[in-house]
Amino acid sequence: MPSFTANVQSAWQSFVAYDACFRICLNAWARNCMEAPEFLRDECIVLRSAFGIQKFLLHPKHNSQDDGKGVYDKDGSCNMKGRKLVKQIEIEVKKIRVVPQRPRLRATSSFRNLYMQAGSEYVRQISKILKSQVTMLTSTSSTSLPEEMFTCTLELQSSCKVNQRDSISPQYLKPGTGESQLFYLENQGDAILVEVQDNNRVVIGRTKIQVSSVTDTHMLQGGPAVDTIVYDMVLEAAMRAQNFNSKMLVVSGSWRWLLDEFSDYYGVSDAYRKLRYLSYILNIATPTKDCLELTYELLLPVMKARDDRTLTRQERSILLDCEDRIKSLLAVVFENYKSLDENSPTGLSDLFGPILDCAAPALAPAVQIFSVMHDILSNEAQNILRNYLQTAVAKRCRRHMIETDEFMSSNNDSLLTDPMAISAAYLKMKTICINISREIQADIKIHNQNILPSSIDLPNIAASLYSTELCKRLKGFLSASPPSRPLEHVAELLIATADFERDLDSWQVRPVHGGVVSRELFHGYIMVWIEDTRLQLLDNCRADKLSCPAVSTTSTFVEQMYEQIKESINEYGVVINRWPHYLMNLESAIADVEREIMKALEKQYVETLLPLRDGIPKILEKQVQRLTRRQSISPYVVPNQLGTFMNTVKRMLDVLHCRVEDSLKSWAAYLTITNGNAVFGEQMNSITVMLRKKYKKYLQAIVEKLVSNAQANRTTRLKRILEETRESEGESEIRERMQALRAHLSESIYNLHEVFSSRIFVAICRGFWDKLGQIVLRFLESRKENRIWYRGSDYALGILDDVFASEMQKLLGNSLQEKDLDPPQSIVDARSILC
Repeated sequence: MPSFTANVQSAWQSFVAYDACFRICLNAWARNCMEAPEFLRDECIVLRSAFGIQKFLLHPKHNSQDDGKGVYDKDGSCNMKGRKLVKQIEIEVKKIRVVPQRPRLRATSSFRNLYMQAGSEYVRQISKILKSQVTMLTSTSSTSLPEEMFTCTLELQSSCKVNQRDSISPQYLKPGTGESQLFYLENQGDAILVEVQDNNRVVIGRTKIQVSSVTDTHMLQGGPAVDTIVYDMVLEAAMRAQNFNSKMLVVSGSWRWLLDEFSDYYGVSDAYRKLRYLSYILNIATPTKDCLELTYELLLPVMKARDDRTLTRQERSILLDCEDRIKSLLAVVFENYKSLDENSPTGLSDLFGPILDCAAPALAPAVQIFSVMHDILSNEAQNILRNYLQTAVAKRCRRHMIETDEFMSSNNDSLLTDPMAISAAYLKMKTICINISREIQADIKIHNQNILPSSIDLPNIAASLYSTELCKRLKGFLSASPPSRPLEHVAELLIATADFERDLDSWQVRPVHGGVVSRELFHGYIMVWIEDTRLQLLDNCRADKLSCPAVSTTSTFVEQMYEQIKESINEYGVVINRWPHYLMNLESAIADVEREIMKALEKQYVETLLPLRDGIPKILEKQVQRLTRRQSISPYVVPNQLGTFMNTVKRMLDVLHCRVEDSLKSWAAYLTITNGNAVFGEQMNSITVMLRKKYKKYLQAIVEKLVSNAQANRTTRLKRILEETRESEGESEIRERMQALRAHLSESIYNLHEVFSSRIFVAICRGFWDKLGQIVLRFLESRKENRIWYRGSDYALGILDDVFASEMQKLLGNSLQEKDLDPPQSIVDARSILC
C-alpha cells in the first residue's frame, strides 16, 4: 500500500481527501446510514489512519504519536507512482473578435533599388508608397460582427503526443451563451486548439493556446482540489485498509460504501471509478479466474461508454494505458493456456507439469475480455489470437524437445557405439511422440468445451506446429542415429510414429505440409533393412561357411537358414502390418535366399549327387562302357548322404518353404497395391516350382540308377527274362526264372528304406515299380500279334506287384497308405493289353 511522505504536497492531498470523506460520513449519519458511524468512531481514527495524517495532527497527551498508523502496502501496488495527476480547466467563449490580416511592408532595400534605377523619380515614388501605406493602416479598424454568426471549436492536444488530438469530437461553443467545456490536463505542456467557423462551416481563423500561459499553480501545490485525484486517494486508502493484493482484489464492506457515496456526492463518473480501480488491479494482475473476471466486469461498461463516445479525455487516457496492460495480461494467459494454475502465486504452473485435458478456469474470462477489446470476426483479431496460441504450442513443444537435444548434436559418437544408450535414446523419442499426441488430444478436449471463438480451430493450430516440429526432430534423430535393423526399440519408435499419424487422421486433423508422415520417415531405412537382410542371409549360404555333411535325417544347414528366415520375417512384422506394400520387397529378398539355399545344399552334397547327374557326355560314356564291357560293373549303392539330401529337399518343399509362404500370405490380405507388373505370390510360387523340379529330378535319377542296377546283371534283366520265357512254361518255372530279380528288388527296397524317409521311400519304390512295368509294357506292345508271350508277361506283372506291395507293407506297416499299394499306370496299361 502507498505510504505518504511528510511534505506539504502529501499532507495537502491527504487532508483534502480526509475532509471529503468526513463530510460524506456526516451527511450520511444525518440520514441515519448504518455505515457512517464506523468511520466517525474514535475521532475518525479509521479515516485518519487510512490517509496517514496522524503525524500532522495534535494528539492528546496520553496518546502516542504513533497510535493509529495505517498498514501500508510494501509492494506499492496501488500507490500514486505512475498514475497521471490530472488537472481540470473550464473554458467559456464570451466574445469573438475578427481582425483582418495586415499585409506585409516591403523591405527598405527595395526602395534603394528604385532609387538606383530611377534616381530622378525617387522622391515622387517613395512619397506615393508611404502615402498608400499610411492610408491602409489608418483605414483598418476592429470589425465587430454579430456573435451568432460564429462558432468556436475547442480541442485538447496532449504534449506527450504532439500529432495526436483528442479522439472525441471537438467541442462546439457559441460565444456569449454562457456555455463552458471542462478539460482534464495531464501536464503544463498541453495546448487548446481553437478554431472559429461561420455558419457555413468556413474557417475564419485558428490558433493554439498553451495551457501553461493561462493556468495557475497546480493543485498538488495547494491549489483547488480535483475530484478525481481525491477519489484516487480514497480508493488507495480503501485498498490499504482491506489489504489489497493479487489474491484479494475486491474492495467490499464499509469501504465499498464510502467509495460509492464519494462518487455520488462529488460527481465522479462511473467510467472513471471503474478505470481507476482497473488500473490498480492491473498493477498486480495475475492470469487467474478471479482477476480476469473482475477485469471483464470493470472493462465491459467502459468499452460500451467508449463506443458511445461519452468518455472524457482523462478517462480515455487511462483506458489506453489499461488496454496495453490488459493485452499483456491476455498474452500471458493465451501463451500459457495449458500452464495456468489458480493456486500458484504467479497464476502459472511449472511448465514441466502434467498435461491438462480441460480448459483452465482463467481461459473463459480471458476470451470474454479479448472479445470486448477486439472484433473477433475480423481477420486481424483472429490472427492475434492464433499467434498467442501458436506461441503457447511452441513453448509446450520446446518443453518436450529439450529432452532429446543431446541426441541432435554432432558429438554423439558414444551414442552410436553404446547399445544401451541407443535404446534409451529411441525410448525417449517414442515418449515424445506419445506426449505430443496427448497434447493434441488435450487441445481437442479444450476445443470441444466451446470456450474459444468458433473461428479458432485449436486442434489444427496446435497439430500443425506439433507435427512439423516433431517431423524435424525425428528426421534429425534418425539421421544422427540411423537404425540398422528393425530391433525392438526401433520398432517401438516406428509404432509410436505411425500411431501419431493415425491418431491425427482419426481426429480429423488436417494434414500439414512438412508434418509427420511415418512411411516417408522410415522408407529409406526399411529398404536398406531388407537389402541388408538379403545380403546377410546370402552371405551365410557361402560355401566356405558350410560345415561338412553330417549323418542326419535332414541338413542342419537348411534348418538353420530357414530359422534365420523365420526370425527375419518376424522382425518385419511391425513394418508389414502398417505398410503391406513392403511385402513385395521382402518376398523377393526371401525368394533369392531360398534359391541360394538350394544351390548351397547342392554344393554341399556335390559328391553324392555327381553319380545322379547327366554331366558325362554320351561319347565319353560309350568309351567307358567299351573299356569296361568285359569287366564286372559295380552296382550303384544309395548312400546315406543322398537320403539326407532328398529328405532335406522334401522337407523344404513340404514344410519349410510352406511355413515361409504362409507367414508372408498372412499379411497379403492387407496388400491393396502391386509393384509394377509384379503380383504378390509370384516369387513364392517360383520357389515351389523350383523345389518340386529339383525333387522330381533327383527322384527320377535315383530310380534310373536302380533300374540300371537291375539291368546290369543278366539274371536280373527283366526284358531278357521275358524273352527267354516259353509258352509251355508254367507259373512255377517263371517264378524260378525271376527269383534272382525278386531277391535283387527286395534288397534294393530294403536299402531304400534304410536311407530315405517314408514318403520318399514310397515315391522311389513306386517309381521303380513303374519303370519295371514300363519294360513289360514295351515288351507287350512290340509283340501285340504274338500272344505266346502273354502268359509269361502276366506272371511277371504279378510277381512285380507282389514284391513291391509286400516289401513296402512289411517295412512301413500301418503307416502305408492304401493308395500307395495301387499298381502304377504302366502296370495298369500292361494288364489292359493282356485282357
